[in-house]
Amino acid sequence: MPSHDFRGPRLFVDAPLAQDGRVELDRDQSNYLGNVLRLAAGAEVLAFNGRDGEWQAAIEGRKRPDGLVILQQTRPQDRLPDLAYVFAPLKHARLDYMVQKAIEMGAASLQPVLTRFTQASRVNTERMRANVVEAAEQCGILSIATVAEPVPLERFLSQRAAGRLLIFCDEAAELENPIQSLQGAGAAEGIDVLIGPEGGFAEEERALLLRQPKILRLALGPRIMRADTAAVAALAMVQAVLGDWGRERG
Repeated sequence: MPSHDFRGPRLFVDAPLAQDGRVELDRDQSNYLGNVLRLAAGAEVLAFNGRDGEWQAAIEGRKRPDGLVILQQTRPQDRLPDLAYVFAPLKHARLDYMVQKAIEMGAASLQPVLTRFTQASRVNTERMRANVVEAAEQCGILSIATVAEPVPLERFLSQRAAGRLLIFCDEAAELENPIQSLQGAGAAEGIDVLIGPEGGFAEEERALLLRQPKILRLALGPRIMRADTAAVAALAMVQAVLGDWGRERG
């Protein structure tokens, strides 16, 4: 795989990308390129749409950037591991942080779940999607994670596929080596990583979780973490042991 270009600006566009094609820019994109980055016609950016890989593109426009001419592909499209981050929502800035870090860690989907002790019952999924795109733009990520609408924990558990591994991060679990626990998890048809609210799970929720098929109850060490910290720790371990961190790159 070609090396990432971390110097050039990257822009997500919701349009097909192919050589010699043209993409129209919306007002926000035009403002970002022209007024924030101070780029004019002829300047080059990297464009991606989550489907067609990454492309070198040149800005068009007389008074302001209004389009991109697609020049050549710089990276082919990849696939994220089938890894879902399932979490009890937090408030405002800490939710933004959590979403951004989950994307940087390679989560393919984000699923908010409402529990008894969830801090925030209202979730702005459009804001979450904007954070997904921003993190992908800034970190060289080609695929755009999906963002689901919040559902009660019980409904999520009743609808999830039984063949998926549910990694239940539980502060009440016995302290064991989490790496060894993950190594012994066995094959699965996708992975769901569940982080609860900072108030923890109610006992009836914990009991319901422990009745799920193909579940791995995981302690994240001897210290209690805040939910956004636990997300980074759990996703890092899962990616290192079961995910794509060890995947060979061409």
